[in-house]
Amino acid sequence: MNRVELRNISKSFGGIAALKNVTLKVIPGEIHALIGENGAGKSTLMKILSGAYTKDYGQIFIDGKEVQIKNTHDSKKLGIGIIYQEFSLVPGLSVAENVFLNQLDTTGFWMKWGKMKMNAEALINSIGFSINPSLKVGDLSIAQQQIVEIAKALSENVRVLILDEPSAVLGPQEIQKLFDTLKKLKKESVAIIYISHHLSEVFQIADRITVLKDGTSSGSFPVSETDRDSIIKLMLGRSLDAMYPFRETIIGEEVLKVVGIHVAEKVKGVSLSIKEGEIVGIAGLVGSGRSETVRAIFAADKRKQGKIFLYGKELQLRSPRKAVSKGIGMVPEDRKQHGVILSLTVKENISLTNFKGITDHFGFINVKKERNNTIELIRRLAIKTENEDQEAGKLSGGNQQKVSLAKWLNRDCRVLLIDEPTRGVDIGAKVEIYNLINELSQKGVAIVVISSETSELMGICDRIVVMHKGQVQGELAKKEYSEENILRMSIGEVENATSGQLTS
Repeated sequence: MNRVELRNISKSFGGIAALKNVTLKVIPGEIHALIGENGAGKSTLMKILSGAYTKDYGQIFIDGKEVQIKNTHDSKKLGIGIIYQEFSLVPGLSVAENVFLNQLDTTGFWMKWGKMKMNAEALINSIGFSINPSLKVGDLSIAQQQIVEIAKALSENVRVLILDEPSAVLGPQEIQKLFDTLKKLKKESVAIIYISHHLSEVFQIADRITVLKDGTSSGSFPVSETDRDSIIKLMLGRSLDAMYPFRETIIGEEVLKVVGIHVAEKVKGVSLSIKEGEIVGIAGLVGSGRSETVRAIFAADKRKQGKIFLYGKELQLRSPRKAVSKGIGMVPEDRKQHGVILSLTVKENISLTNFKGITDHFGFINVKKERNNTIELIRRLAIKTENEDQEAGKLSGGNQQKVSLAKWLNRDCRVLLIDEPTRGVDIGAKVEIYNLINELSQKGVAIVVISSETSELMGICDRIVVMHKGQVQGELAKKEYSEENILRMSIGEVENATSGQLTS
């Protein structure tokens, strides 16, 4: 018997059909991958199952019995847990309070804080991680918050577990621990629905795959009876000949030089150099100091010491505003918190970085110029939006990422720092972003890319710097690229390694 059966589910928003007669069946003890491009309807379908949305038409069956899920309380009673791509944690509360947030009314008259912390710590340890249960969630890294989100879902003894891009912020070791947890739940007959853009993960962990395209189902297949190319063709409606663009950029003079940057205890004496038209990757495990390094360059985080030079001239950067004025842009890791302002329109977000380019001599915005400029960037980046006045918060994750990039295309940057450019982005959008990054480098922009996907770094970068525990562990030229070399450096097995001099 199917644990979950969604039959002919349809849902529209403002006259636009997000789902059209979609059917999905998941059996107990199965990991069922749900994949498709951004906007294909994956998250909408799962929000209907979890009670965040109500369906327009169709039927929902749990263990063969038709049910009505009108809200999230209904889904929780049925044993359905969901881990959203956008976290549902309360930053001001502790780890323990967040883990048991939905069960606080079951503790009796008095709160048993000690027991709650002990149970939260035990639950997090059981899935292979260690986080102090007393810490405020707002003080945790994105990866740690994801672990808390997973622990929160598992605390409610779920029978159906939905994971929406759970590995997007995790490093290789954390992902493997997550997979071990899912395999354990699978043995306990939990039905698992796994949404991911990483096909390598899907083929490693899933039993079946269902593909959505434009709000309809393109098919459902056992993993053993299909392959990567077939799935990509179903997702895109065409074959994907090459993921990464051909690199033929002429690399020029040094643009940015960073010498001995220190940031609290997270970055310890990092030095980097980037040239015109060059794409430099930064690899490393979660917590290695990658994001903190680029945030310090952008002056988003205060550096304790170190120097930054632009075309040989030392910069005194005390704020991101000053960095932007010098031609340095940054696309942050957390697009929802730092990349775009969700309540503003696509047009307003794109205009934020360059009001000077759309105002007249008296400082008033030229509405026509702003609109035409935005429409051109929407076209160029293939941003899927109703129009330039749609709120950024109503776009899919991949399209929000494109808006975050469009902001900096709207300003002629000499240096662009990009942290996780394709986090939570589908394969089609990834290719578009890779081509865009390549196009910018051909125009002479010096680009730094941080990514947890080693294949991504190897595909688009001219060289890769690897960090470990806040320091540069080594550097790899293209001829030295391999996942093994990058991983060995990332975990500190290669000491004092420089380009061309790998040691074990």
